[in-house]
Amino acid sequence: MANEGVEISNKQVILKEYITGLPKESDLLVTTNNTISLKVGRGSPKAVLVKNLYLSCDPYMGYSMKHPDCDLHNPYTPGSPITGFGVAKVLDSSHPDFKKGDLIWGITGWEQYSLLTATEPLFKINHTDVPLSYYTGILGMPGLTAYAGFYEIWSPKKGEYVLVSAASGAVGQLVGQFAKLMGCYVVGSAGSKEKVDLLKNKLGFDDAFNYKEELDFNATLKSRYFPEGIDIYFENVGGKMLDAVLLNMRVHGRIAVCGMISQYHVDQLEAVHYLTSIIYKRVHIEGFVVSDYFPLYCKFMDTLLPCIREGKIKYVEDIVEGLESGPAALIGLYSGQNVGKQVVVVDHD
Repeated sequence: MANEGVEISNKQVILKEYITGLPKESDLLVTTNNTISLKVGRGSPKAVLVKNLYLSCDPYMGYSMKHPDCDLHNPYTPGSPITGFGVAKVLDSSHPDFKKGDLIWGITGWEQYSLLTATEPLFKINHTDVPLSYYTGILGMPGLTAYAGFYEIWSPKKGEYVLVSAASGAVGQLVGQFAKLMGCYVVGSAGSKEKVDLLKNKLGFDDAFNYKEELDFNATLKSRYFPEGIDIYFENVGGKMLDAVLLNMRVHGRIAVCGMISQYHVDQLEAVHYLTSIIYKRVHIEGFVVSDYFPLYCKFMDTLLPCIREGKIKYVEDIVEGLESGPAALIGLYSGQNVGKQVVVVDHD
């Protein structure tokens, strides 16, 4: 490794300009034009300098490439590295909670090295008997998202009927397994035969279907998978699937709204037509963001780590090597190229 304190080249993934429509690989630039010091400056209180190891590709990141006039809480800045959740090793720190050698996960830059001055939230990694890449997924933001949506919002009961959209993704694959551990009947929707087979044969879903092959979502749900209706729906996609689900919810059903990836990059948002079902069926719908549940992280870890160690929960990752592979991996999310949690390896150290 390079000597501390010297300026070294820092490979980065830069957003060229704000986007319209679907993000493209050409919207991002991999560059080595910038340098960074491997020492925290004296004027940087509570700063942490890290070497990035693993980066998480997440659907919200494309939305953050849009102009800030859009309804965004953390838009990217053209000409600067994009940011996202990742796993990193501390090289230097002026923060009392982090020291050299610590492993952390949280928001970091898409670059080899990052100087982090906004250290809330950064989580110290204390358990290394599981793959470090898990802290971009099952033990990181997606895992906590699945946990919060399932246990904190749904309040599931044994025997309930559960539908999970985008079920083979970073969050959906966990939600389905949580539901099975509770004794629920679980069906997942996904976008390919490979993903459907994964849900049924490896992840333990009771059934699954390829939504791209279905002409009528309402008929699919009603006749083949939920003739008695849906108690719980974990929403990741929005659009026509949400419309069909509303028609098939049971009385006092619950919908946890995690995302709506089908609506992030369209010129005209799709209307939802069957909102009256919410009234007559007394359906509870709640949107949420994972940051609201960061205070539950220790409780989440106490629940999930034993499940991983005992083999009760499986996790599927789709890993690419090298920061230069990051743009293609990220953009691939929007056409369903990934199978499982998409991870970019920056460095194995």
